[in-house]
Amino acid sequence: MDNKNSYKNRISEVPKKPGVYLHSDINKNVIYVGKAISLNDRLKFYFSDPKDVTPKVSELISKIDDFDYIVTDSEQEALLLENQLIKKYQPKYNARLKDDKSYPYIKITKSEKFPKVLLTRNPNIKDKNKYFGPYTSVSSVRQTLDLLSKIFPYRTCDKKIEDNSRACFNLEIGRCSEAYHNNNKTIYDKIISNVEKFLSGKTKSIVKKIKKDMEIASDEQNYERAAVLRDRINAIEKMLERQKVSGIKNETFDLISCFKIKNEGMIIVFNIIQGSLLAHEKFRIENVEGTETNELLRLFMFDYYSKNINIPNKIYVSNLPNEDEVIKKILQSKTKKKISIIIPRRGSKKSILEMATKNAIESIKQWQVKWINDTKKTQKALIELQQEIGLDNIPKRIECYDISHIQGSNVVASMSVFENGMPKKSDYRRFKISEDKNDDFEAMREVISRRFNRLINKEKAIDRKIDSFNKRPDLVLIDGGKGQLSSALQSMNKLGISNIPIAGIAKKEEELFLPYSEESITLDKSSQGLYLIQRIRDEAHRFAITYHRNLRQKKSNKSKLDLIEGIGLKRRKALISHFKSVEKIKKSSVEEISKIKNINKTLAEQILRELNSK
Repeated sequence: MDNKNSYKNRISEVPKKPGVYLHSDINKNVIYVGKAISLNDRLKFYFSDPKDVTPKVSELISKIDDFDYIVTDSEQEALLLENQLIKKYQPKYNARLKDDKSYPYIKITKSEKFPKVLLTRNPNIKDKNKYFGPYTSVSSVRQTLDLLSKIFPYRTCDKKIEDNSRACFNLEIGRCSEAYHNNNKTIYDKIISNVEKFLSGKTKSIVKKIKKDMEIASDEQNYERAAVLRDRINAIEKMLERQKVSGIKNETFDLISCFKIKNEGMIIVFNIIQGSLLAHEKFRIENVEGTETNELLRLFMFDYYSKNINIPNKIYVSNLPNEDEVIKKILQSKTKKKISIIIPRRGSKKSILEMATKNAIESIKQWQVKWINDTKKTQKALIELQQEIGLDNIPKRIECYDISHIQGSNVVASMSVFENGMPKKSDYRRFKISEDKNDDFEAMREVISRRFNRLINKEKAIDRKIDSFNKRPDLVLIDGGKGQLSSALQSMNKLGISNIPIAGIAKKEEELFLPYSEESITLDKSSQGLYLIQRIRDEAHRFAITYHRNLRQKKSNKSKLDLIEGIGLKRRKALISHFKSVEKIKKSSVEEISKIKNINKTLAEQILRELNSK
């Protein structure tokens, strides 16, 4: 908890109301979920150096790096919500194992004639398969799949129907489908339909059927089978047992609240599945001043549901979004079911919405406090740089330049930009150096000359369009030592620019070099100024490397394929479109290549021969 003072400032804004709080570590992982009658009082406890605590609590406190909270209307509601969030995050200090960050889904491979039922973490809404989830943990999904395979005899093996050479062990123990092995698609489709109903929450009819079968087995004195069916019913009921949201029965819906204060907006989404709060998400929106909440909701809902796999029939909102009928039509065309967008006027849904709105307001306050604290840090870093480098003013705009190439090939340069200590990615620029040669100094001279020549020309222009090139930096950083700095300085002097501060940063010792100075500047390893410089330098390096790799790959693909007789633009595009890379073409077979339009077997053999000879 290095930022203890800043957290105390944030806690002062936390209300003395019931709710749930979440502690996270330095990696943003939720490590503890708790409830409180007064969130303010409870959070103060963690950040006030409490005495006489257990070793476990002491260890927890030492690991806390950040906190979040949700306001509720009652302690009972807080308890229910706490249980839901513990199930979702499985925090380490709640004595639960934490699952992977990506949520698991159940996938039914509808693209196959006889679908399988599988676990996946990579749902693809564009394919023909059907997905259920997300679920809170991998273990719960595996338990569900194990249960489903016992209740419904769907396919669990990869044995081909026509292959009679070996037996299916799963079939012998009742865990694979006779319908599949008998090639009876009609019966098999009914099995898969029951699986889908089960996963959709339509379990009453299924449980009723199993209970009836159990009674029949008992009446026939087949007690072994009756016991098996009884255990299945208990397993189903245990799996479906959830802590319900107060006042909500087995309903499924989304609830969206939107609130804004001046230039800050917050949208909170509650996902209610079968009466249970599966997840809550917060979305911060900047620069919202002058935009109505109805329009913010329209923009958000269109984006949010375009990426969402499971869209509920009912969506409750704090305000009707603009063009709500259009949104409904879009969602209905996607889901093939009727969608309702509703403002709840009374009852439990209105209460939940009010809770969500309260949290939106509180989240905005928290973001504002965080911003102030972050600003203090970056401001400190900028002041440090001003003092250490000897600048007249605080360097609000800093530009950093880096060169990237491999032995003089595909030479590129990058310009990263930070304003007020934060990256300004819209102002990032990249340069392709005119001549490929292994000369970083010449490349740096060229990129600095090009960038600041454009600055001069734009400043002279009458009608100037504001962009990255006509903004004067307060500080120019060069990724490199004295040689790179000297090259950049030569270009600036040649253009007659002498009033823009410039410095070089050497990676080895993280030293700063200034023009006309033999001595380097070494910033303290823990200083905010050094950290900011490193971030800016790393961004320039990342941007340059990415551009260089893209150019190299593009050139490689083009040169290798274009040298092959008979491969023109259309065939090259078709090959790359299908195989994605030259390396994958090289590893493919003649048969695979000859499937491409306008490529016969002879040409396919030639392609492989020439690619693998180089």
